[in-house]
Amino acid sequence: MKIGITGLPGSGKTQTLLRIIQLLEQEGIKVGGVVTEPIVEKSRRTGFRLVDWLSKENQVFAHESIKSRVRSGRFGVNVQALDDLGTRALAGARENADVIVIDEVGKMEVDSDAFTQAIVDTLDSSKSIVMTLHKKSRNPLLQDIRRRDELRLLEVTPVNKNLLAFKVVHLLTGRAH
Repeated sequence: MKIGITGLPGSGKTQTLLRIIQLLEQEGIKVGGVVTEPIVEKSRRTGFRLVDWLSKENQVFAHESIKSRVRSGRFGVNVQALDDLGTRALAGARENADVIVIDEVGKMEVDSDAFTQAIVDTLDSSKSIVMTLHKKSRNPLLQDIRRRDELRLLEVTPVNKNLLAFKVVHLLTGRAH
């Protein structure tokens, strides 16, 4: 089962994904992959860190202070974090996890060919996957993902965001909560 969670920026995609992970882990299901965490300084979002869910290793991959030719809005992107930690996290998840999570496929990942390939390799694996997808991006990887027959696309809205995590866990496990 491959599930894509989409929604407008700020709709709660990552929060929904974290709730799904929590519910799965309560069921004894081993979750691996990558999650992005906002970096907040003086109550302002100044960047994002990439977290390997299995090892808890993390690296800053986007920040206002990063000087990089690769930009996402006001953030400079550390492509090396995706090439290194991102690809290792997905490889480890393909090897060791029951369910693989990939947070925020879309804007920031496109400049890492290695990470893009790791996402494709993960999608081609037989593992269940839950990913959050940037809603409006025209990125070729996202268009390829959206075209996959096995992908179930669900949108986070203010109305469903509390129930969506339960629905996804039900789809993955076949059990109601």
